[in-house]
Amino acid sequence: MIDDRDPCPCGGATYGSCCAPFHRGRASPATAELLMRSRYSAFALGDAAYLRTTWHPSTRPSPLDLDPRIEWRRLVVMDSVGGGADDDTGEVEFRAYWRAVPVPGRARDGGVLHERSRFRRDRGSWLYLEGTSLS
Repeated sequence: MIDDRDPCPCGGATYGSCCAPFHRGRASPATAELLMRSRYSAFALGDAAYLRTTWHPSTRPSPLDLDPRIEWRRLVVMDSVGGGADDDTGEVEFRAYWRAVPVPGRARDGGVLHERSRFRRDRGSWLYLEGTSLS
């Protein structure tokens, strides 16, 4: 469990002042990049409900199964195109570093998810559409 005073998984300030308001439904991300960061934090925290809520219905998987063995370690935003307060679409390129929880007798797995994600604003809220793997 994460405390509001802990560092936010997305690399922002404290969780309470960064992604927590989005996860708790108290605020909506104003940009595609903020939505992407909050979704990364949701993956890191295992918050499937937030991920489903922020996934465009046309591409949302059902069901959404998160692997509890994956630890999301770090997020690096590489590029952002559009996705601002006055835009209806946007793209964010990022690298998300992960590792698997160790299994006795096996080497620890890990890697990087390098993706360019597309977002669309729908009724005033940003939603994740899809991503293209760049790794």
